[in-house]
Amino acid sequence: MAFLHKLLTIAQRHQSWLCVGLDSELSKLPVFLRERHGPHAVLEFNRAIIEATSDLVCAYKPNLAFYEMLGPVGLEMLSQTRELIPKEIPVIADAKRGDIENTARAYAHALFEHYRFDAVTVNPLQGFDAIAPFSEYRERGVFVLVRTSNPSAREIQDLECAGKPLYQHLAERARAWNAHKNIGVVVGATAPNELAIVRQIIGEEMPILVPGVGAQAGDLERAVQKSVNSQGELAIITVSRSVIFASQGEDFAQAARKTALRLRDAIVRARR
Repeated sequence: MAFLHKLLTIAQRHQSWLCVGLDSELSKLPVFLRERHGPHAVLEFNRAIIEATSDLVCAYKPNLAFYEMLGPVGLEMLSQTRELIPKEIPVIADAKRGDIENTARAYAHALFEHYRFDAVTVNPLQGFDAIAPFSEYRERGVFVLVRTSNPSAREIQDLECAGKPLYQHLAERARAWNAHKNIGVVVGATAPNELAIVRQIIGEEMPILVPGVGAQAGDLERAVQKSVNSQGELAIITVSRSVIFASQGEDFAQAARKTALRLRDAIVRARR
């Protein structure tokens, strides 16, 4: 099943455009889990979060950095986490890969064939050579970084280039690269005005992955309203730390569910 169809199907079934980020940094997990399971606490934590929220999301997004930092055991838990997620729910690898063509091809092979992710985030700095090996997997999604949510993004992405900010050129290139209808863009909730401009540039059919709500203080309502298409769709609002770390107690999974439910419902209200 093509990524976009899979995404739309589950979003309609769950009435949700919420994506939960599995940024399961070991040092931030509840102490009792770390004491009980050691580094394998990451997997047990993810299992509980997924079981508590899987009916509330349109996707999950593990950030690969928090698994890679643990070495081989972390990568094994990443693979096992992928297996825990129900098959009908898309999984987006937050990898931000970007390199010359042969290296990009190796990254794409690893993420799509070995780990079997449904989509991946990519860095377009090196142009289409760095994107093509990912987009050639026509059933998978590719999210191009356009205007990110971090505070210093403006240092580069807002630079004037041929009469307009660089991020607008990146959005235009992402649209031009979308020959297989499997490319989307990443624009942070912390830049709502830019979100609206990017949606206008890319049109109705491309998805926008929107990080920055929650711990990064992006405005949820504005982010939704600026990023959805005219049908109120294709804006994937991704929230990580404020969901998964909603509690440090034994009730961490229930607290995650409560927060995810509140966010899911707030997104629904904002789409109207």
